[in-house]
Amino acid sequence: MIYTENSLNIITAKSYKGIGNAWIVKNIKANQNIDTIISLLNKTIKGEPTNAEEFESLRENLKTKLLEKFENCCDGFVALGDPNFPQYRGNVKDSEKPVFLYYKGNIDLLSIENKNISVIGLLNPEGNIEERERKIVADFVKNGATIVSGLAFGCDSISHQQALDSNGNTVAILPSPLNNILPAKNKALAFQIVEEGGLLVTEYGNDFKSKMELSSRYKERDRLQALFCDTIVLAASYAQNSAEKWQIFEQKLDSGARLAMDYAKDYSIPRAVMYDKNIDENNPMFDLNRDLIKEQTDITIITQDNIYETVKKIITKNTILKNTISVQTNLFD
Repeated sequence: MIYTENSLNIITAKSYKGIGNAWIVKNIKANQNIDTIISLLNKTIKGEPTNAEEFESLRENLKTKLLEKFENCCDGFVALGDPNFPQYRGNVKDSEKPVFLYYKGNIDLLSIENKNISVIGLLNPEGNIEERERKIVADFVKNGATIVSGLAFGCDSISHQQALDSNGNTVAILPSPLNNILPAKNKALAFQIVEEGGLLVTEYGNDFKSKMELSSRYKERDRLQALFCDTIVLAASYAQNSAEKWQIFEQKLDSGARLAMDYAKDYSIPRAVMYDKNIDENNPMFDLNRDLIKEQTDITIITQDNIYETVKKIITKNTILKNTISVQTNLFD
């Protein structure tokens, strides 16, 4: 399993009560020595102060447990400050920045240099939604994009599978540890993703302890779908008021796509929706798409007639933006 001393130090620091992502982002630098980390911890943690002996003991115990637990299902883990720790996109507050990831497959697919497009949507697409989504994903792959999604049923699975069918790369962001992939019925797809050069990635090393914790993990997974892409594309989704609007009370209308699109807005990540007014106007499965179009006048709309040019435009725009940021960064180096 691949890891660094830096990543071990960060996961050890996170094991102390009261130490979260924001604290790590603000305090820990790459390859920071243990004495400095301990000094910083003792300014924050309550109760008895820690020391080098305790910290190193915790670190060795964590390392042993991780190597045993993930020996056959994890290629490694990376943390903020590691050379290959993926850089997030957009503007995000410290508490929501990722600082530690477990992975199986090619972690370089999350590189800021890569063309990453998230394609997400509802769990139970009907009609021609799957066919239309597949065409969009296939065109993104044709233009060199890696497809990011959440391995959920429905639109997520469609985007992963189409990326593979198009001989492209895909990344699945999980709400669960790598030794207990969720949903369990998509394990075969997860294994296929890795076997064909893709990536499984998660922030979690332990199973959830309650339904509330699992719900929170899905939300955190949704934020990563926004943070690790250059543009996020919504295939189709119900809106928050769809059940009442259409009197659909016999099933739970999933909200993961809505949360991911909200995160993208908050982080200033470009958003796009699949929508054809003539055929989708009275379909509740496109409620969120319609809401987003009303909310953001300049949102990119992908229709059946403009797929090729719109996908090309999204890829080109992202490339120009990255090159501009790179030039600006170099000027201040």
